[in-house]
Amino acid sequence: MSKIRVLIPSRMAASRLPGKALVDIHGAPMIVHVWRRAVEAGLGPVTVATDDEAIAAAVRAAGGEAVMTAADHVNGTQRIHEVVPTFDPAPEIVLNLQGDLPTVSPATAQAALRPLDDPAVDIGTVAAEITDPAERDDPHVVKVVGTASGEGCLRALYFTRATAPWGEGALYHHIGLYAYRRAALERFVGLPPSPLEQREKLEQLRALEAGMRIDVALVDEVPLGVDTPADLERARALMAG
Repeated sequence: MSKIRVLIPSRMAASRLPGKALVDIHGAPMIVHVWRRAVEAGLGPVTVATDDEAIAAAVRAAGGEAVMTAADHVNGTQRIHEVVPTFDPAPEIVLNLQGDLPTVSPATAQAALRPLDDPAVDIGTVAAEITDPAERDDPHVVKVVGTASGEGCLRALYFTRATAPWGEGALYHHIGLYAYRRAALERFVGLPPSPLEQREKLEQLRALEAGMRIDVALVDEVPLGVDTPADLERARALMAG
């Protein structure tokens, strides 16, 4: 258990829903709901990494652990990378769980670790089969193209906002949880942004272009990411009662 740490990067800046980490959902800030789901997964210690004192205070008031980071990180991966060396001992595996997924299930968080059972895998993540036809052509829904690598798992060949692969068959909605081996995280943040990453606006393509292996565990549902006021209302409705 001590080999794994769940890190939740969180910041206040959000263009479509300012201050979203602290928006109220049934009496608790969103970041606290995410922290609770991570604790329920039972994977190991859970820490929120943030550059905002208000976020840290909210997590600590709920009984959680929060650490402060620099304010100039361009993404959550850099934010968690900053804090990994501060733990003693440093974790062997880090699960990066986004702070805007208040409906994420403990089972989905657990599934992201499953691909790392194979020592050849650098990064584990998750996806669910697309069942809503509208999602097939939605560029906001990231698709993973992969080949079977075991029961309920794919080896990722590509991630795209396009409708892919072409032809009859399942499409898979990628969910942005990443389980990194510590060495893989170190290597990843040291890489420059890659051409396909910049073209698709998908950070994970940097790893694939560098020859790193990402495997994907298939799960049954996609947690709601809260990016807009409409998403927030959906989350409140989903989490009512």
